[in-house]
Amino acid sequence: MLKDGIGEGSEFSGYHPWVNLTYYILAIGITMFSLSPWFLAATFVSSWLYSVLLRGRGVIKMNLIFSFWTLVIMAGINVLFTHNGATVFFYIRGNGVTLEALIYGVSAAVMLISVIIWFVSFNVIMSADKLIFIFGKAAPVLGLTMSMIFRYVPLLKDRFQEIRMGQACLGRGSGKGFIGKMRQFGKEASILVSWSLESSIESADSMEARGYGLRGRTSFHLYKFTRRDTVLLLLMIILGAIVVAGCALGKTTVWFYPVYVLGNFDLMTAVTLAAYVLLLFLPIIIDISGEVRWKRSSLEM
Repeated sequence: MLKDGIGEGSEFSGYHPWVNLTYYILAIGITMFSLSPWFLAATFVSSWLYSVLLRGRGVIKMNLIFSFWTLVIMAGINVLFTHNGATVFFYIRGNGVTLEALIYGVSAAVMLISVIIWFVSFNVIMSADKLIFIFGKAAPVLGLTMSMIFRYVPLLKDRFQEIRMGQACLGRGSGKGFIGKMRQFGKEASILVSWSLESSIESADSMEARGYGLRGRTSFHLYKFTRRDTVLLLLMIILGAIVVAGCALGKTTVWFYPVYVLGNFDLMTAVTLAAYVLLLFLPIIIDISGEVRWKRSSLEM
């Protein structure tokens, strides 16, 4: 399970699309407005764990590379261009490099990394069918556009690998020297662009022929709002409301300048953090429990 990930076999993915979307709105939305180290740690760890659970060990390398460079670039830029802060390490041409600027850069980088990694699992849970189901009636163009955007990167990656394999079978897989390799890469990229443009035209003609977006057009789906969907949705709303209330009361507030000041960790902060952690780990708990039940039933058979 850890090697390949559970992917679309996720138990949480089997819930109603509105339940899945509500979870990601709460998880990503709260993450974007929380710079408290406790909340950043919670969203960073949970986003990593869930992406690995869904996509397998192969996603660890991608997450590590992205996280490292994002952290280095954002922290470095903030340190070099922001000179506020009382704790000065040293001076560069009269501009102070401060501890507070470094902490803010690291915090902002962790927040951005967490949001991006959340979208790794979002691409698995929120399939194109779910996005079209949610936005198809109210905003059909938006629903189709979003489904195509989230599908675009993996689709291009698969097509590029197919093109490269085809070129290799023709004996053109590797050019001689740097110029030859760049020329071959340009040829493969040109084929990919041509293929993608042709495919997009065919998709547009097909959707138009089927009357997509016309008033009164209906669509088939198998999604039904069941009792378990209602229970999970209510639980997420309650937990989200507790976290939002804690944020409104300033329990996630952090002051970076002129000195780094973290608010007192009182009872309300603990309750807010506990609700946030439980909210973030809900799909992980659901998927792991689903995998355990499936293994037990397979052993009994």
